[in-house]
Amino acid sequence: MRSKLTILIFLAALFAACQHFTPSYRQGMPNEFSTAYEKDYGHYYDSVPFGVVCLDIYSDGLEIADGRIVGTGYNLCLTDIFVPDSLLETGTYRSDTTARAFTFLPGRDYEGTPHGIYLLDIQDGTVESIQVMDSGSFVMRDTTNGLIDLKFTLYYKNSYGGRATYRSHFQGPLLPWAKQ
Repeated sequence: MRSKLTILIFLAALFAACQHFTPSYRQGMPNEFSTAYEKDYGHYYDSVPFGVVCLDIYSDGLEIADGRIVGTGYNLCLTDIFVPDSLLETGTYRSDTTARAFTFLPGRDYEGTPHGIYLLDIQDGTVESIQVMDSGSFVMRDTTNGLIDLKFTLYYKNSYGGRATYRSHFQGPLLPWAKQ
């Protein structure tokens, strides 16, 4: 009887520990990105007085060739970033639906098409999975000489029903988007 009670206590403790387990990010998601493009859409929305840009950021192993992503790696997209003028400025940007300066739209999946913040897992030029991030922030620390230091903190729902945090970093020149 004593051993059954010990096993029950052990199982209860194990079950309780599993419910609170929240991994910081999926294994394989990059801590560093190597290339970043900024797409300037100008004053895209009539009802919004701010410029709109998009960040398209790639891990090692991915490149653009003939207008297509080739290779194996991850592509982090942040669409609809609202900026005071026409390009990213130094400061902290947060996900929000207000369309104010220094905000960007949270990740959403509209009938299978991601918008806002999302991460593409690309294998041999083919999208294997899409992770939509429901909120987050990034800090643009330095814009001198065309170099930026981006630190991302993004949140998404994990398979345990809770929220997980994904942190990553990019440092380097922010390239203007031009169809490759």
